[in-house]
Amino acid sequence: MKKIKKIKIKVNGKFKSIPDNYKISDLVKEFKIPLNKVAIELNEEIIDKRKTSKIFLKKSDKVEIVHFIGGG
Repeated sequence: MKKIKKIKIKVNGKFKSIPDNYKISDLVKEFKIPLNKVAIELNEEIIDKRKTSKIFLKKSDKVEIVHFIGGG
């Protein structure tokens, strides 16, 4: 049985263990947030949402996901 390597990242200020080959798109899916309603920052830099499936997370990365909610 192959053991999956885990790494620690920080998501919205909280530490989280994820598999070593996790992408930003995997993280967004896990939180069940529609991609068109979020802004994503990786290590204090806003990323293009079209590239989330190409960006692999690394140990000690800091991710901020901001969910937009409409109102009036």
